[in-house]
Amino acid sequence: MKSSAIFILASAVSAAVACSTPARIPLAKKGLSPKGNVGAAYFMSNEPSGNYLISSLIDPEGKLTLWEGLYTGGTGLKGVPGPPVNVLDALFTQGSMVVSQPGKFLANVNAGSNSVTIYAINAQNPAELTIVGKPTWSGGEFPTSLAINKAGNRLCVVNGGAVSGVSCYTVDNRKGLTPIPGALRDLGLNQTTPATGPGNTPGDIIFSEDEKYLIVTIKTGNGYLAIWDVNHDGSLSKNFTKVNGGQLPFSLTPVTGVPGALFASDPGMTAGYTIYNLDGNKLKSPPLTTKIEGQGAVCWSVYSPKSGNYYVTDIRTSNITEVHVEKSLQSHIVKQYSMGYDGPMDSTIVTIGKNDIFYALAANRTGITVLNVAAPGKLDVIQRLDVADPAAAANITLNRLDVQGMAVFLH
Repeated sequence: MKSSAIFILASAVSAAVACSTPARIPLAKKGLSPKGNVGAAYFMSNEPSGNYLISSLIDPEGKLTLWEGLYTGGTGLKGVPGPPVNVLDALFTQGSMVVSQPGKFLANVNAGSNSVTIYAINAQNPAELTIVGKPTWSGGEFPTSLAINKAGNRLCVVNGGAVSGVSCYTVDNRKGLTPIPGALRDLGLNQTTPATGPGNTPGDIIFSEDEKYLIVTIKTGNGYLAIWDVNHDGSLSKNFTKVNGGQLPFSLTPVTGVPGALFASDPGMTAGYTIYNLDGNKLKSPPLTTKIEGQGAVCWSVYSPKSGNYYVTDIRTSNITEVHVEKSLQSHIVKQYSMGYDGPMDSTIVTIGKNDIFYALAANRTGITVLNVAAPGKLDVIQRLDVADPAAAANITLNRLDVQGMAVFLH
């Protein structure tokens, strides 16, 4: 089936779902005021029956209060687990939803309808979102991860299904997404829709710090980065440069203070994380892969300015591992934290006042774990937000095997 036919079919399915799907469902207690909030946190249900964004208000201490569920206009989808079996990460990816602070918008993928939705964020109540335009075709099948440039006027998506590749758009806060000519590029992964993974799937997509390159992690066992040149008009080089390194490189987090260096979680059999040292689309030095003993699926990474350290979440062992990286790119594990039954996955860290607050989607609990990065080697749980029970009471379908994403907007 050709891509255009697939898109028409997916659009028809989404339209049918939309006819029977409530657009906005309150989750807040009656009479709750958004006054005094400092921002909002978001994740998505990723359900085939209709994808919902779940939003929560953030108070000055970083704690969360549920606000509402908002229908994305699309459908979710779960990848097919392959060896090594991964049952709790539906999209095999980091960055399925992203926020632009300067652009004041949020975007997410709808893997089941091959689309991307963007939302304007209400400045007074950022937990209240408004869809801008209509969900836009992702340029392929099974879209999984998004990247936004610093100015918030360009967005790129990676597709990991039978039609795999990247596509980029200009962003207009009133009109939505417009495809950039010359920015639809093939990855040639020889995949299925939904994708079978986590092997042979994209893990993350980001712009380089200077925004001259678009970078995607590819998890193959002998992993690599696919790197496209980004032209001034937003178009991409016809082909990507392949930079080998790691085993199953998953996430990408820039290494602070070292231009071109990237920290990637890596759930390979003898890995844990891989550090790349890039000069444009080439390696300055060989990638450095470090093993995390006993890791099960270390698939997501974040950085804390307060501690100066990186954190990788392991959904299978329910651990968070703190890593320190020197400017030489030598590194060591600082500490591991057990999250009990949480099953932490997609995560983000933001600075609120004098504190760095760590938000982790807790798949096993179908909720959010909120932690305070108090200092290097000190990570404290300050809240576990239950979303499963309020969602069930509001007739929003949430499945711990499907939930994805974690993004935050601050005033």
